[in-house]
Amino acid sequence: MQPTILEQAEALEAGRTTARALIEEALARIEDPAGEGERAFVSVYREQARRSADAIDGLRRAGRLSSRFGGIPISLKDLFDVAGEVTRAGSRALADAAPASAHAPVIARVLAAGFVPVGRTNMTEFAFSGLGINPHFGTPAAPWDRGRRRIPGGSSSGAAVSVAERMASAALGTDTGGSCRIPAALCGVVGYKPTARRVPIEGVLPLAPSLDSVGPLAPSVACCAIVDAVLAGSAPAPVRPAPLAGLRLAVPQSVMLEGLDTAVASAFARALSALSAAGARITEQTFPVFDSVAAVNAKGGFAAAEAFAWHRELIAEKGALYDPRIRARIARGELQSAVDYIELSAARRRLIASCDRATESFDALLAPTCPIVAPPIAALDDERDYNRVNLLLLRNTAYANFLDRCAISLPCHRPDEPPVGLMLMGETLADARLFAIAASVEAALAQG
Repeated sequence: MQPTILEQAEALEAGRTTARALIEEALARIEDPAGEGERAFVSVYREQARRSADAIDGLRRAGRLSSRFGGIPISLKDLFDVAGEVTRAGSRALADAAPASAHAPVIARVLAAGFVPVGRTNMTEFAFSGLGINPHFGTPAAPWDRGRRRIPGGSSSGAAVSVAERMASAALGTDTGGSCRIPAALCGVVGYKPTARRVPIEGVLPLAPSLDSVGPLAPSVACCAIVDAVLAGSAPAPVRPAPLAGLRLAVPQSVMLEGLDTAVASAFARALSALSAAGARITEQTFPVFDSVAAVNAKGGFAAAEAFAWHRELIAEKGALYDPRIRARIARGELQSAVDYIELSAARRRLIASCDRATESFDALLAPTCPIVAPPIAALDDERDYNRVNLLLLRNTAYANFLDRCAISLPCHRPDEPPVGLMLMGETLADARLFAIAASVEAALAQG
């Protein structure tokens, strides 16, 4: 099993390892020709990471290191501004853009906490797909059934692969409709989407600012909680698991349970049984609000409208450099009117209020993160299949973004099974509570 961030921090403090050793291990996995490092990363900070690790080791020996996480490797999605570097967002269209003049606030916070970036990770171009396919830099394969080269999920594709393959102890991703949770589910790691307003998105190339959030992918709930606290500008604190006995969990009887793969349905049912056996009170309930979200987004929603506003001039100048499938999705925003956007915003406010009322008696909502397991990359060459599977993968996760909630995906499959994610959705700004619940759920699933 991959060591957690806390385990690595303890090993560093006890002198059982060094920052340089951790970085060398991560770089060796990135550079392994039998692995996915070449496709998981669009750039690798080999010498910068080594110099940072050596400096941190020196400070630790001198007793001057201010953070216990100093020297732990982390990867950065190719969407964040890093001073002096071009933020390409997985695209060729921005190759000649001006370098960033300053770090994004979340990058500055990660560096201040002592984490050492090992590189920028690959992603769906401009973050506009849940598949993780990138024709410009290649598509990293998910760790399961590697011989058939299955999609990693997106848009934080390289982020998830970097954690699953131990190329980094954690990864920074973004989540506009599921882009941390989908790849986490398909790659067998934990992915977190915070209540968006808790973490600054300045210096992050936008997809849809109304929905964008910055979140971590990592081996465990506790790891995600540590990185999430750093991103939010808070001091990391131990996650105290919430007792499962008497916990009120709801399973929405809606489109989220339709068309589940056999593997997903089996893993989800087994997870519910484990939680019920541990004393959780699981209720199957209809929430009409979930059936209303798709209708109000029928014209493309915030993602298409806000993405087109950002990309309009770039598409006019360099549209030929875009992945045509991504360009077509962005172009849908041109068809929306100001009235459409105003009505969408008003509908969102109404649905958020309705959802808040409907779920107030529950501690969290449960659903499969994705209704299907990862299909082979080659099976999605056809545009119709690409679009169909993309909508399927985004279907369950996008609710949390639209309804302004926090949500997490945990692995719920057995070691010999394809990766399957269990999604827990919490209340707005109840992130600490969701982490406490997720820690208990994680422990119960491990025992089952």
